[in-house]
Amino acid sequence: MRLEGLRAAVTGAGSGIGLATVELMVAEGAQVAALDLKPPPGSDRVVPVEADVTDSASMEAAASRVAESLGGVDLLVCNAGIGSVGTVEDNPDEEWHRVYDVNVVGIVRTARAFLPLLRRSRHGAIVNTASVVATTGLPRRACYGASKGAVLALTMAMAADHVSEGIRVNCVCPGTVDTPWVGRLLGAADDPDRARRDLVARQPIGRLGTAAEVAEAIVYLASPGAGYTTGTALAIDGGITGFSVPRG
Repeated sequence: MRLEGLRAAVTGAGSGIGLATVELMVAEGAQVAALDLKPPPGSDRVVPVEADVTDSASMEAAASRVAESLGGVDLLVCNAGIGSVGTVEDNPDEEWHRVYDVNVVGIVRTARAFLPLLRRSRHGAIVNTASVVATTGLPRRACYGASKGAVLALTMAMAADHVSEGIRVNCVCPGTVDTPWVGRLLGAADDPDRARRDLVARQPIGRLGTAAEVAEAIVYLASPGAGYTTGTALAIDGGITGFSVPRG
């Protein structure tokens, strides 16, 4: 198993990509701390930890709880994030601050809290969740896209800062994944079925991604098998950033 004997912490672990990552890491042999405002149920290999990435004290307390429960941390997945819809005219300043506080500064708070633990590991690795919108413009994703572009830049800076400490830092850039957030977004449309068809139609691969597929990429980048990989952004996007396929 790829993660046998390793200890991991995953934020945003209550649902979607985060929960799928927790489940795959456990299947691959890791002990996992699942951090979220509403963490998933615990088990003999999963430690649920209530944590708020917008609160430094909460993240410091979470890191202490994880260290106590697991004895240390080898792998950190900074996955907590929120979405936002609209153009630069649609979203007020408060929305920009809210999204950046979770999506960007939330990673800063998380990494800051866990870096002392990662430095003690022989397999220290961080994987951040960015997005396809970090490199590809999509309509009505101005605030969200800007925040994920910042995550991509932050990942590269962190990779440069910590490579000499033996800590690898990478990110995944998922495309449109069938997660609860996307479900809520489609459910709010005037015609949810039409909105889903339109969303699927813009995917070159012809379907939405799954949380499990993104989790596979996260686990690869976190695993010792990717030991020569750092400062990389891995697109898991059904081809949307690489090419387009005429339809209809």
